[in-house]
Amino acid sequence: MANSQWYIGTPNGVVVCVDHFEKQQMAGRFYHAYCSGPLSFVNEVQLIFQLEHFFDEIRFPHPTTNSRTFAKEKPGVEIRCGGQRVMSDDELLSRHGDLGTFIIRVQHRQNSSWQGHVTWMEQNRTIHFRSIWEMIKLIESAVDTVSEPEDAGEEPAWDDKTDAKQQD
Repeated sequence: MANSQWYIGTPNGVVVCVDHFEKQQMAGRFYHAYCSGPLSFVNEVQLIFQLEHFFDEIRFPHPTTNSRTFAKEKPGVEIRCGGQRVMSDDELLSRHGDLGTFIIRVQHRQNSSWQGHVTWMEQNRTIHFRSIWEMIKLIESAVDTVSEPEDAGEEPAWDDKTDAKQQD
């Protein structure tokens, strides 16, 4: 089974499609089951904030810490695209980025960060991440190997012994 790691598996699973990577900034779009169209991002920070907002909207996974802000709190949280699933897992998995496609499954939001798994669809490789920063670095290292194939200097993080295939 070639694509054994291609699954969404959770209500908060998203497919991130990276279309552009320049000067250590990636841009693209992501999809989730509650919206029929893509949500675009122009850099990693925007991606993180949009995903965090999505997790807050669907209330999963529940954060162990509350956000602090100087702004007045907004009453209630609404799901922008509606509360019903409008896209099947197969539809989500059919989306692909120009430089890379990643399935992100956040299992926990602890210590003001995320923990979960990221799957690089083009390589059928899954790695566990312990923080938002680690997840972004994994995605950047994968996209960097695709956007600059002639640079064979450093081994990408995806060759790490933490690969899910090697853990079995």
